[in-house]
Amino acid sequence: MAIMTVAIDVPVPVKTAVDDLVAAARESFGDALRSVILYGSAAEGRLRSTSDVNLLFVLRAFDKRADAFRESFRFAQAAVNVNAMFLLESELAEAGAAFAQKFADIASRHVVLHGDDVVSDLAISRDALVRRVRQVLLNLAIRLRELYVVRSLREEQCAITVAEAAGPLRTSAASILELESGKRIAPKEALAKLVRELGRDDLAALLPHLSEAREQRVLPPGEAASLLFATLELARALHDRAMRIN
Repeated sequence: MAIMTVAIDVPVPVKTAVDDLVAAARESFGDALRSVILYGSAAEGRLRSTSDVNLLFVLRAFDKRADAFRESFRFAQAAVNVNAMFLLESELAEAGAAFAQKFADIASRHVVLHGDDVVSDLAISRDALVRRVRQVLLNLAIRLRELYVVRSLREEQCAITVAEAAGPLRTSAASILELESGKRIAPKEALAKLVRELGRDDLAALLPHLSEAREQRVLPPGEAASLLFATLELARALHDRAMRIN
């Protein structure tokens, strides 16, 4: 298999698995493969042991050639937590509008592993990004209320829920600050900045536990339910901030 020459700052096993997966995609899809893009924390050199390795495969067509790719992809999923989107190039503009926050984040944090850089110049309107940030945060707040009722008596389930909420909270914070100031800040730092501005001790105390939950899937004994509730409060506070964006 061909070895990728793009430099990415990830552990050797991840680099090897991604190299092999890109080579398998090239072999399987042939000229239908327009681009392979690594995005998120791995593209920034901030990959953690529990992080997904996020890949975007942009295709001219998705057909039965995908059959030859299945085993390689399943192996990469099992080996290094690969998570992927398979997107047709004809769907790029629509996806950018429908999932504006996600694609704005991809555009700001990505490495092209094969083919063309199809996301840097993707037109994402300000109105679409505002709507999407509000939608993501409202949906998260609603979902966390349900999960608090269902899971807050089980500490391990609280930790999983907080871990799963951390990513959307951070990317939403980065989008809010970008919409307000025009400057893009890394998601983790953006969330810390917004929490400082909120001036709430409960939310400030939550921040290190968001990282703890993401990296270790644990929370301090006896505090898990209150930290899950604080996560819900943070989602709501960010939604309120997003609603004030002009």
